[in-house]
Amino acid sequence: MDADDTRRASDDGTRGDGSDHAGADSSGDPADGGGTAAPVVSGSDLEWTEYDPPREGHRFRRTQLGAPAGGRDLGASRYELPPGKRAWLPHYHAGNEEAMYVLDGEGTVTLGPDREDHALSAGDYVALPAGEAGFHDVHAGESTLRYLMVSTMTEPDITVYPKDGRVGLYAGSAPGGDSDARTISRYLDSDAEVDYWTG
Repeated sequence: MDADDTRRASDDGTRGDGSDHAGADSSGDPADGGGTAAPVVSGSDLEWTEYDPPREGHRFRRTQLGAPAGGRDLGASRYELPPGKRAWLPHYHAGNEEAMYVLDGEGTVTLGPDREDHALSAGDYVALPAGEAGFHDVHAGESTLRYLMVSTMTEPDITVYPKDGRVGLYAGSAPGGDSDARTISRYLDSDAEVDYWTG
């Protein structure tokens, strides 16, 4: 979700596997090698991942909450956006539902097929269903925007980026999930197409 990754940010600050599932993360069952699970975790004990991608206007940091707590079918992440900045590219998910809860600060979220702007402030909750109705673009205002993102962890999934004319494909693991389990993870131009019978 993600937005909005288990591969973490790369050296240049971009996300490692493109999993912009805003709230997604999942460690799986510890018995299956998915890592240790502590059903109650303190946010103050968790590390932040800094994101400073090459796209102008995008900068944020994120703490994953779901994976450290042993989450499997529900991901959660805490985000901080500096004043005037955005997180992930504007997008929606074909197969996953997300939700946003504002903890502190103010900003704007652009939503849905009509791209309507909505002011955000502490205590606001935003439902982001699967499909174009869940399109969202989060933008911090004049103060740091802090929020929680929660997401289902369904795979396979397709993320759609209408403004950028691209799609993201994920199978084997949901966006933001275990990248080692990912069998497909790539971006394509939204108009990319080949004939079924092309050899």
